[in-house]
Amino acid sequence: MKEKLEQLQQEAAQVLEKVKEAKEVEEIRVKYLGKKGALTEVLRSMGSLPKEERPVVGQIANEVRESLEKAISETKERIHAEAMEERLAKETIDVTMPGNPPVRGSRHPLTQALDELKEVFIGMGFTVVEGPEVETVSNNFDMLNAPLNHPSRDFSDTFYIDENTILRTQTSPVQVRVMKQNKPPIRVISPGRCFRNDTPDATHSPMFNQLEGLVIDEKSTLGDLKGSLEIFAKHLFGEHTRTKFRPHYFPFTEPSAEVDVTCFKCQGKGCPMCKGSGWIEMLGSGMVHPNVLKNCGIDPEKYSGWAFGMGIDRIAMQKYGIDDIRLLYENDIRFLKQF
Repeated sequence: MKEKLEQLQQEAAQVLEKVKEAKEVEEIRVKYLGKKGALTEVLRSMGSLPKEERPVVGQIANEVRESLEKAISETKERIHAEAMEERLAKETIDVTMPGNPPVRGSRHPLTQALDELKEVFIGMGFTVVEGPEVETVSNNFDMLNAPLNHPSRDFSDTFYIDENTILRTQTSPVQVRVMKQNKPPIRVISPGRCFRNDTPDATHSPMFNQLEGLVIDEKSTLGDLKGSLEIFAKHLFGEHTRTKFRPHYFPFTEPSAEVDVTCFKCQGKGCPMCKGSGWIEMLGSGMVHPNVLKNCGIDPEKYSGWAFGMGIDRIAMQKYGIDDIRLLYENDIRFLKQF
């Protein structure tokens, strides 16, 4: 049996020398050291040996097992090292080859439009403030003098989280928070995302970006509002730009006005973009309603104010000639590369 064990050891060593793949090593391990392997079969026959020979054979068997395990381990390491050398040889990098230049991105058109708007109004002394996108019904509607039967309060128009909490439909609640926490004079703009239950199409999106402005002081007038918005329009669309105020209704301002600007494409002559009118509707504005001032703890007998609001999406679309609002949110790199 001793000779058989030595023969088995030599045979396994010769086989391992010729192995080239790790899979073959595992097959050899099972063949010789597995539960039904050759060494196991030899050990099972030790019961037929005389008692005095068993310890000697047992010792030899253990030595053979240790030798085979060591040879198998070394073979695995050899195969791994050879495979690594082969891989490194194939994947050699030629450092003299020119590299791939990094792709440089650009600011999103909405970001560009917002940055330009901020620049205009910060230059006029406004401070940028932001607020939560999840708002209370009170801040979004009640404090802004919106009646209970106002269409915007319907579940079909607004995303309600519960009866007292919504996704804000405008950034006006930020102005409410500012008026509650600060005493006049106040001069702020509040940019941010808003949400309304609209079906997406070329001009509507359930999520959009808005920028609103608010001024509260002792001597604020409609003339200040008009002058500020004219400066804004000229800075954004060019010195030739004119503005037109049309009477309108908003529950939080009185009087209220829609503001149009001369079409920047045709310079007011009339074209398909402005539908032949020469004017493009740009934003809403007005003098802050006395009820809003009262709701926020400001004396309307002492202070007056004016406010305005505009869609950043619409500004970007008009400025860059974008005809579908969905392009601003689809993250199509072919579209974004233009900016």
